[in-house]
Parts: sequence; C-alpha cells; structure tokens
Amino acid sequence: MPGYVVVGTQWGDEGKGKIVDVLAKDVDMVVRFQGGNNAGHTVVVNGEKTILHLLPSGILSPSALCVIGPGVVVDPKVLIQELEVLASHGQKVDHLRISDRAHLIMPYHIKIDALQEGRLAQNKIGTTKRGIGPCYADKYTRIGLRVGDLKDFEYFKMRLKSVLAIKNEIITKVYDEKPFDYDELVETFRNYKKVLEPMIIDASYHIDKALKEGKNILFEGAQANMLDINYGSYPYVTSSSPTSAGVLTGVGIGPRALDHIIGVVKAYSTRVGEGPFTTELLNEEGENLRTWGNEYGATTGRPRRCGWLDLVVLKQAVRINGLTDLVLTKLDVLSKLKEIPVCVSYELDGKSIDYLPSTTAECERLRPNYVLMKGWQKDISHIKELNELPKEALDYIHFIEKESGVKIALVSVGPDRQDNIITKDFF
Repeated sequence: MPGYVVVGTQWGDEGKGKIVDVLAKDVDMVVRFQGGNNAGHTVVVNGEKTILHLLPSGILSPSALCVIGPGVVVDPKVLIQELEVLASHGQKVDHLRISDRAHLIMPYHIKIDALQEGRLAQNKIGTTKRGIGPCYADKYTRIGLRVGDLKDFEYFKMRLKSVLAIKNEIITKVYDEKPFDYDELVETFRNYKKVLEPMIIDASYHIDKALKEGKNILFEGAQANMLDINYGSYPYVTSSSPTSAGVLTGVGIGPRALDHIIGVVKAYSTRVGEGPFTTELLNEEGENLRTWGNEYGATTGRPRRCGWLDLVVLKQAVRINGLTDLVLTKLDVLSKLKEIPVCVSYELDGKSIDYLPSTTAECERLRPNYVLMKGWQKDISHIKELNELPKEALDYIHFIEKESGVKIALVSVGPDRQDNIITKDFF
C-alpha cells in the first residue's frame, strides 16, 4: 500500500506545507489527519504566497483529491472562506472532500478557548484561540457535533440545543459573558450545510479503497512531534497527535498502509507560544535568525522564538514516528554564519543526558551541550544539486544524518516549490 506521511519533528513551522505541495503533484490523494485551523502552512508557487490553515496543502495540485480526515476539527466558516479565497484567485477547489466523522468547531468553542486562556493569565498555554482544544474536549466527553450531523439537520438541531444549554451555562455563570442564541446558530449552520454537504464522504472507506487500488496517498500532519498531546512538552502542546501514529486513528487505516514516513526538520529551531525551549536564543543571534528566516506565525502573526538545532528533539521524533526519511528546510537561512552550534545533549542538574524529560520543571532546567560546526558564508539558494553545496554545508547535512540515523531525501534552500535539492525519488 503506497502510503506516504509528512510530519513535523520539532515544534511546527518546519515547512511541511511546502513539502506536501512539492510531493502532491505525484500523488492521487492528499489527506489531513489531525488538527484544525490552528495550523498555518505556507506554500509559495512562482513567487506567490498562499497561507492555508485548514485545507490540505495539496489543494494547489488539481490532480490530487484532497481530503479532510476524521481526526481533523473543522471550523466551517474558516473552511468556506479559504475555498472562496482560492477560487477568487482562479484555483481549482472542487477536488476537496470532508470526512463525515470530523468534528465541528462551534462558535462557543472559540469563545471558551479565549476565556480559558484569559483566566490562566501567566500560566496560559499560548493557544491560537481558534477553539481547537475545547472542540477536542467535547469529542472525548462525547458531546461534540460532527460534520456528518449536518446531513440530518433535524438531528443536528436537537443535539445543538442540548449541548448549547451546557455551554451557555458555563459562559454565563463561570465567565459572566453573554450566551449564544440557539436560533442564530441554527441559521448559520443551515447556510454552512448548503455549501459543505456535497463534499461530505465516508473518508476512511474511500481512502482504504484507494490504497487497495494501488494509488499514492500522502497523509499530511499539522503541528509537530514536540506538540504531540502524549509526547510533546506538556501542557504546552496541541490537543491531538501529529505523529505518524496519529494517521492511523485520524484517518482509519492500518499501520501496514504506511510505506514512507517523512520527517521535516528545520536547519535551526523555532517555537510559537509558551513552554520550555532549551536552545532558544534571547539575543542578537536569535533576532538574526528571525529576520533572515522571516519567522512569524502564519496563523497568528506572532514572532517565533528562535534557537539552534536540537538533535535530542530530532532523535525523539525519529524514534516515536519511525521516520524513514528526513527533509531539511531553510538551510539557506544559516548562510551568513561563521559558526553554527548544534545541540547534541543536555545538562540536567549537573548530569549529562541525551533524552527529553517529561516534566516542564525538568525541561526548564536543561542546559544545551553544543558541537560547533563551520559555516559556509555563501549564498546557496540557487543550488539544485547536492554536490554543488559548499563543503561546510555538506558537513552540516551529513552530521544531522549521522546523529539521527536517517538519510536526508530533500534539502530546501528557498521558499518556492522549485527551491530544492532532491536526493531521493519517492515515486
């Protein structure tokens, strides 16, 4: 079964959207398997930038059927807006399908998300306030509403009335805010139903059928390994599993369907939001990386925290995801540096360790142990062949391969879909 997975190995923003876009021209289907519009995937085609939050990054490849899988949480307002924007720019959008099992982000989820963050104050998680966490919470407490419920609108209305009574009680009594009007929500979602209903399918069934027919399917994750609900820097994580294992439950397929598990790693590290970040640079070097790499959140616009590459983080991603290949992005951003530190282990309370502790308190006490690599101080953004890179850039690539135990199949040296050095033919 020709299943390909693209996952992030750090804290997100590694450039997964670009890589999915590059690979999508050779696949029959692109499937988002978790997360929601808290993601921000930037794709640049012929110099024109497109930022996608909910749509699969393969949407710009008209030959690939794009599917929003059962594990995704869907804000219908955002989804419809994204489709309208792409259509207004002449992009084909009729190749999108949505799982009937995907959960709906409701307006009260967004409201409660913001209210919870405000109450946490200095202990806030740093969410995007898009309602993702509250929506997943309702899913697991079994009071969520699903995309498929829109097809039987009387059933949807009945469920909404029951759940809204609970949510309005929280909003009014706990937060002293104005409740949502049931009739207004009904009319809003009646209009969403008209647009979305033709796209709704049993995604798991159709994906399994396509795999059995030998079609190439690319599974696209949002966020990354260090934001995983189980293995990330909890509680500063997302509300789903953006790992290769998340594909199985987020889509409804078996593990034998996954042939290639591709981990995307940025040549340095960035993080948006709160939480420990061992190699963070709170100095001019960090500001330079932010400027050179244009490190601002595609979803929130927030400046990303920047630091050196952390190989302990990468090796955890290799282990948890079972990576078969790596993609190295933004190597060109490092081109001005004389020396490039790479974190190979940590110091914790005077002891050297090569793993990530589970608690925030321990992670905040970590100190990085660096190996210094020589910089190349040459523009590499025009290079298309690996052997044309400066020796120091090749040394950096080979060091990452050696330490991680995984070969790098593609090196990105610029934002456009053409700015790549491809070392492996996947198809």
